[in-house]
Amino acid sequence: MKSIHDPRYGQLVERLIALREEFGVTQTELAGLLNKQQSYVAKVENFDRRLDVVEIADWLTALRTSPQIFMAEIDWWN
Repeated sequence: MKSIHDPRYGQLVERLIALREEFGVTQTELAGLLNKQQSYVAKVENFDRRLDVVEIADWLTALRTSPQIFMAEIDWWN
């Protein structure tokens, strides 16, 4: 199984999407905060591109969210 299809990774991306939406930030706005194109955010959210740990930290920083708290909210064991 490719890691991008791992249920835990899916849970992480779904939570990133929910967080972005909770803050009322569009994909375009988030991309601007990350100095990326909107398509970068869309590819991640559509599971066409995988984020590494540094990129996850950048997303969370852009959304003013603690990486420690965010990662603690993911159910890594299921």
